[in-house]
Amino acid sequence: MKPIQMVDTKTQYLKIKEEVDKGIQEVLDSAMYIGGQKVNDFATALNNYHGSSYTITCGNGTDALQIALMALGLQPGDEVITPSFTYIATTEVVALLQLKPVFVEVDPKTFCINPDAIRKAITPKTKAIVPVHLYGHAAPMEEIMQIAEEHNLFVVEDNAQGIGCNYTFKNGTVKKTATIGHIGCTSFYPSKNLGAYGDGGAIFTNDAALAEKLKMIANHGQKVRYYHDLVGCNSRLDAIQAAVLQVKLKHLDTYIHARQNAANFYNKAFANHPKITTPYVASYCSHVYHQYTLILDGVNRDALHTYLAEKKIPSMIYYPVPAHRQKVFETFGAGEYHLEITDWLTERVISLPMHTELDEEQLNYITTEVSNFINQ
Repeated sequence: MKPIQMVDTKTQYLKIKEEVDKGIQEVLDSAMYIGGQKVNDFATALNNYHGSSYTITCGNGTDALQIALMALGLQPGDEVITPSFTYIATTEVVALLQLKPVFVEVDPKTFCINPDAIRKAITPKTKAIVPVHLYGHAAPMEEIMQIAEEHNLFVVEDNAQGIGCNYTFKNGTVKKTATIGHIGCTSFYPSKNLGAYGDGGAIFTNDAALAEKLKMIANHGQKVRYYHDLVGCNSRLDAIQAAVLQVKLKHLDTYIHARQNAANFYNKAFANHPKITTPYVASYCSHVYHQYTLILDGVNRDALHTYLAEKKIPSMIYYPVPAHRQKVFETFGAGEYHLEITDWLTERVISLPMHTELDEEQLNYITTEVSNFINQ
């Protein structure tokens, strides 16, 4: 059996090596390393894949979130509702812009923001909601958009873990996550479902005015070179990463299918186990399994993590400390929050290896060892 990795980007690369190497060589031959045709071509292809009106590439997923919030014209002290059970980038950019993060609960089954919690958290200072499509499962966007419309709020989707996820509305309409809110953001960090060989990100919107503003902010606040109308930043997707991503985008749906097959294997192996809850999939979305995350009950999670490492099986805890318990947010009154579901999940979740290259021998070994530990 070949060694098990949490994410196997090398084997994935070897399968598309010829295409990727050709794209990189074309960039080297052109000497156009920043911007240029490769970046434009990738942005167009990504736009077509998502069915969005506008796509703006940028330096990374955190930049995407920051630029999105900057484009909304929010003022210091304005409140932004966000889950606490997420990676720090989601909430970090809120604080960076001197906005106030308002942490709310998630659904214990989907791990995504709870619409009822959003409603309870809205105040006259609330200006935006940032739902996170965590682990590859979509947040309940239809209800979130209804809440936003009722209260005149912006919605910025954090789609860093959900690229390729289909969302089905009650009327049967299907959209990709990141194209439902006013702005959508994603990351191309190497371990993502669509991962670069460096860093990168993208922003999506269907609003022409917002698209122009987003593009300007990402480029030093300028529309015409050397004429700066807005306070912006410098956030670019380089041409080599665009070349890699354009190749990988062609395979994204195949990659998602491979992840879903691996998840199905895990689900079958752990079916009806009294101490294991496998990932839930709501009827409104397709899970793209950026992570495969179990909830353990009556199991020493940290001991299992150690045991698996001894068996040369990587596992991860996403996330051991929720945002409302991070020191950085103490000045925002984070210590006053009582998010029982979020705290409960952080003590019980564990993510198993999930990527496109897992084979049956590896999956069988992983599931057997997890079961051996839990049943002992």
